[in-house]
Amino acid sequence: MKQILIIRHAKSSWALAGQEDFDRPLNDRGQRDAPMMARRMLDKGVSIHAFVSSTANRAITTAGYFAETYGVSKKDIRGIKKLYHAYPSVFYEVINKLEDTISTVALFAHNPGITMFVNELTQTRIDDMPTCGIFAIQADISNWKDFEDGNKTFWFFDYPKL
Repeated sequence: MKQILIIRHAKSSWALAGQEDFDRPLNDRGQRDAPMMARRMLDKGVSIHAFVSSTANRAITTAGYFAETYGVSKKDIRGIKKLYHAYPSVFYEVINKLEDTISTVALFAHNPGITMFVNELTQTRIDDMPTCGIFAIQADISNWKDFEDGNKTFWFFDYPKL
């Protein structure tokens, strides 16, 4: 059994006019929501064995809050640039390359691709993945390369305002 937490980055700031989208930081709400959601996962007893993130500032910062909560060095977050505004095919490609020793992974990315991706996985659908939302899946597989075609079950959905 493999588990994946698909997490949209926390709320980002639009305060600096002309700032590149890739470089936008978290705003105050995002800085509160990310550690709160990480603690919520820890309190639920959800183990996370690997952290994989888009390298965009708001995503990698969100991943950093989760890693810190789980006692993992931010240096151990796997930054993958192509997760920035990725289509579902990229998510599958990234997951396909995970080491099979990893049981549960937290994957941090962006809309609209993250919503498209989660809606492909099970019969559970969402209209729009909220910021710092977590869509969790359990897959009846032993190897990550089998994730795309493997039997997947909706585990839970959580977000800051829930």
